[in-house]
Amino acid sequence: MQKLTVSIIQANLVWEDVDANLKAFTKKIQSIESTDLIVLPETFSTSFSMNSETLAEPMNGKTMSWMAEIAQKKNAVVAGSAILKGNNQIFNRFIWMRPNGSFEKYDKRHLFRMGNEHNHFTAGKERLIVELKGWKICPQICYDLRFPVWSRNKKQEYDLLLYVANWPEVRTAAWEKLLYARAIENQCYVAAVNRIGVDGEGVNCIGNSMFIDPKGELIWKAADAKEESSTTEICLDELNDFRKKFPVGMDADDFEVR
Repeated sequence: MQKLTVSIIQANLVWEDVDANLKAFTKKIQSIESTDLIVLPETFSTSFSMNSETLAEPMNGKTMSWMAEIAQKKNAVVAGSAILKGNNQIFNRFIWMRPNGSFEKYDKRHLFRMGNEHNHFTAGKERLIVELKGWKICPQICYDLRFPVWSRNKKQEYDLLLYVANWPEVRTAAWEKLLYARAIENQCYVAAVNRIGVDGEGVNCIGNSMFIDPKGELIWKAADAKEESSTTEICLDELNDFRKKFPVGMDADDFEVR
């Protein structure tokens, strides 16, 4: 049976303070005994700041080095987004860091216009699907959740959909409903990690990090406004059996993303 253990860390973030955030996550991760994948929130090292020109790190900077060190020590993939730069551009970039120091990246496609993100970051153009222990995994970032075409699981391209976020309390209802929808419509597991606390712009997040199965059933949900970690084991054989018995994807509409 192809099983995967996924650890979600719901945490408060210190505004624009890389050292403080990395120190806090180091302590939290130390308590995780055994896992395959550790998932951190969106912009976990700085919080969701539009001060991108000042905060953006190079791809060989402090946050990337920390991720590589933690992945090696825990013998697990470490994943989350950070403010990173390359080719004279700044991205809200998801990093999939392996224990051997190799990594993959996904640049946030849908930049949050209402927060002025589109004026401070460059939007990504390519979706990412990575593999771990026989699982195909698709990472996305916060506002991406509102755009189902971007996550559409055509021909069962992936088994687990990951969301990392700084999703505000005021739109909690949308967060929860959309996560359930993404799991049901794509016949996949959904793991979503959101931050808690009030950021430097006065925006409050209460978490609601969740793990949902392909039938739309809740596996785990974090307590509101509380720092909390959880490790969940999921089974690929059970997912494939469900897809075989209920092949809804065979009747899905075809389309292209432009």
